[in-house]
Amino acid sequence: MTFPSSAAQAYASVSSRTTIQPDNGLGAALSAAIGRADAVSVSAFDRVIAAVDASHYLITPAAVVTPRDKEEVARLLHHASRTGEPVTFRSGGTSLSGQATTGNILVDTRRHFRGIEVLDSGARVRVEPGATVRQVNARLRRHGRKLGPDPASEIACTIGGVIANNSSGMACGIAQNTYQTLESAVIVLASGTILDSAAPDADDRLRHQEPELWQALADLRQKANEDDSVRGEIIRQFAIKNTMGYGVNALIDHATPVQMLTHLMIGSEGTLGFVAEATFRTVPLHKHAATTLLVFETLRAATDALVGIVASGAATVELMDAASLRAALMDPESRTALPSFQIVDNCALLVEYQSATPEGLAEHIAAAATIFDGLPLVERPRLSEDPTFRASLWHIRKGLYATIAGARPSGTTALLEDIAVPVGKLSETCAGLQTLFAVHGYADAVIFGHAKDGNIHFLINEDFGSATNLVRYRAFTEDMVDLVLRAGGTLKAEHGTGKIMAPFVSRQYGEAIYSLMVTIKRAFDPMGVLNPDTVLTEDADLHLRNLKSTPSVETEVDRCVECGYCEPVCPSKDLTTTPRQRIVVRRAIAEADAKGDSALVRELSRAQQYEVVDTCAVDGMCQTACPVSINTGDLVRRLRSETVGAGSSAVWNTAVTAWKPMTRVASTALTLAAAVPPPLIQGPNRVARHLLGDDTVPLWSPDLPRGGARRISGSTSTDVEAVFFQACVGTMFGPSEGGPGVATSFEALAARAGIGLVRPEGVESLCCGTPWKSKGLVDSYKVMVDRTLTALWRASDHGGLPIVCDNSSCSEGLILALEGALAGHPEYSAMKLIDAVDYTAKALLPRLDVDRKLARIVVHPTCSSTRAGSNTHLLELAAAVSDTVTVPDDWSCCAFAGDRGMLHPELTRSATRREGEEVNSSSYDAYVSCNRTCEIGMTRATGHPYQHVLEVLDAMIRRTK
Repeated sequence: MTFPSSAAQAYASVSSRTTIQPDNGLGAALSAAIGRADAVSVSAFDRVIAAVDASHYLITPAAVVTPRDKEEVARLLHHASRTGEPVTFRSGGTSLSGQATTGNILVDTRRHFRGIEVLDSGARVRVEPGATVRQVNARLRRHGRKLGPDPASEIACTIGGVIANNSSGMACGIAQNTYQTLESAVIVLASGTILDSAAPDADDRLRHQEPELWQALADLRQKANEDDSVRGEIIRQFAIKNTMGYGVNALIDHATPVQMLTHLMIGSEGTLGFVAEATFRTVPLHKHAATTLLVFETLRAATDALVGIVASGAATVELMDAASLRAALMDPESRTALPSFQIVDNCALLVEYQSATPEGLAEHIAAAATIFDGLPLVERPRLSEDPTFRASLWHIRKGLYATIAGARPSGTTALLEDIAVPVGKLSETCAGLQTLFAVHGYADAVIFGHAKDGNIHFLINEDFGSATNLVRYRAFTEDMVDLVLRAGGTLKAEHGTGKIMAPFVSRQYGEAIYSLMVTIKRAFDPMGVLNPDTVLTEDADLHLRNLKSTPSVETEVDRCVECGYCEPVCPSKDLTTTPRQRIVVRRAIAEADAKGDSALVRELSRAQQYEVVDTCAVDGMCQTACPVSINTGDLVRRLRSETVGAGSSAVWNTAVTAWKPMTRVASTALTLAAAVPPPLIQGPNRVARHLLGDDTVPLWSPDLPRGGARRISGSTSTDVEAVFFQACVGTMFGPSEGGPGVATSFEALAARAGIGLVRPEGVESLCCGTPWKSKGLVDSYKVMVDRTLTALWRASDHGGLPIVCDNSSCSEGLILALEGALAGHPEYSAMKLIDAVDYTAKALLPRLDVDRKLARIVVHPTCSSTRAGSNTHLLELAAAVSDTVTVPDDWSCCAFAGDRGMLHPELTRSATRREGEEVNSSSYDAYVSCNRTCEIGMTRATGHPYQHVLEVLDAMIRRTK
């Protein structure tokens, strides 16, 4: 059998990021078929950013389709089957095996498919494919439940990929993976038929609507069960983690064609249909856990200890070889939890015990102590229930792939393989892999993974620009396949077959079972349009084609492995681009420039200005999710410095020398604007934006507050205990209606607590420097922070007093300014900068009496409070004034970002839409945050007045008094 693939697909050893084929009318045809023009893009920019996922493959699609619902998907698939145009689905883009890349039609199923509905008090959950595992579990947590699959990429991987790859993870094994916990699904078949397998008459509907498919499934079940050798081999193959080929175990596990169909969809990687919605049975969330790191002298000593550790009831056992441990030491957050001695040939097992009750956990800990005493450990283990310690251990493991890949030599590509063998064969398999690494010259290869299940990952770095290296990689793969299959293992345990292992499916299963898989593909997809050459292929060299090039670009982002972990937290993800996509564009421009393709450089650069530069909030949230700590905002600030207009530059460079009058002018303008009819302001404002540019002139709107009060220097007491740095944002933007403003409330709270404050001399001319930094105005930024830090150094008595700032983004700005100044002023290390939220929770709240509480309060954490680790104190203060504290499940950065929300209000509107809808679905007594511009952004999003949490705390104490 020959599996159809696009005749236009150009295979090559290394794929170019700049190969943009003409669409030849494809975009118009697809728009007509779907019935919506803006559902399809064939622009070079959109195709370039869609060309990559987390795998080491790269293919630029011919068109990108973003459907809004399953009906649009059905129309698309009907059209594709009729015309023979291949279709590939992508959601989170975290897949590692190449199953979400195509040179044909790429369908984005993340943007409009994020619905989550908790059922039966959390016992079940109905989810759409664009929701991430973390988002689903956040909604289940309050019910004491979670999804069974627990992949390490849960921050970014979506339900669509979890189903498509039969994801498992670190604890679920094969008992609670996707296959075992999926209850039903709404499926769109290649013909366009939509089937809900939960319907009571679903099997009859399938038989009526798709009679040939129904009969093929019934016949396949008979074939799989009538031959004992075939049935026995299927059972053996799926007794361990196994995502190679199709899940033919469905043919022997289920009796009706509709149930076989539903479970064959699991692990089918978009080659049999589209899952538009899935209902899962959830599993208990064990709230009590203890975690440790067991360090052994060698890899073999660690794997030999597995049997006893697993028998002691360990929920997870994660292996990390010596190379993994050494790589993890590069991450500052990991060092404190790792061994302090020099790592040579050591190996570690991260072991966790879980229980629903403290008593159950105590029993596990007692059993573990006995086992650990008999192990040849290098150092005495610490089995701890402490959340901070446990989080530090899991931080090591969950970010290991990207941390290691991020440290690769510039220009090389990281390849992560994923195998499983019976646990008894793990020692010899790991030893065999290490031998292969040495034989083939992969000196920097690492081994880690889910040892409890015999499932390990290994990572190698390769430069595919060399023909010699390509030959090496081919030889290594052949040897690795032989090693794993000799051990009775599977070549893909949980990452899906993809393109990387499709050529080896028949070798793993043998002809009889492989023929069943071929029949399945034909029955579901007669025209071969669903993700061709994925899972099954006749191309023996498919895994060597379309390999990803990784040109070196700016140092701020060169470490990026394109894993996609950053995307769910990015506020511009639904408007323009994500951090990964911004980096992808830079790499494409670099490659086009190197090839002399000036036309493509111009086209991408033009689109980049708005899509990449103007609409980045530079909020740094991407860094909180990035395993290699990339802050794409640093790149964007550099790009802004290169493109900032002369007019904008002149205004802001002048402002740095006249900040006091500038802030008063801004405040006065807002106050005057609020007093006159809006049309008198809006007309001239729009004209100015048209003439000078949207990125230069802010857009005024009636929902903006009046101007704030001026800042003044001085002290509130002769007994001063802290310096109060009132942020300038509070003098430009006044408080919400009826509120005193955070500065007034903080000083009142400090006075009640008996703590005297002093404001720095000349505070009205000081700023953290963020406005200049965010615009890339480096010289003016340095002038302002030098002035501000000098004033704070004096006011704090050379670091003797803590310095408290009342807006979280400004607190972060001061801290970053201080860190940048230490090289020239090492004495500044004595200064202690702290946000007012943290200071109030630590120093003031214990001295205050709050006798009255609100019933319900909703909290919007900010990107700055998240990055600073202040959210615990933010929620503590909220709990002090309210019986019930809610952080919306759809919370995200508001993207107001100083003046960005006024320059590009569409950015804040997009970023806050889901959170705003969730907030407005309930009612609250107060709406709080910890940064004035974020409060404005959320007020705009919800129509409710957001205040600083300290204003509400102050008000409740006033009521008490």
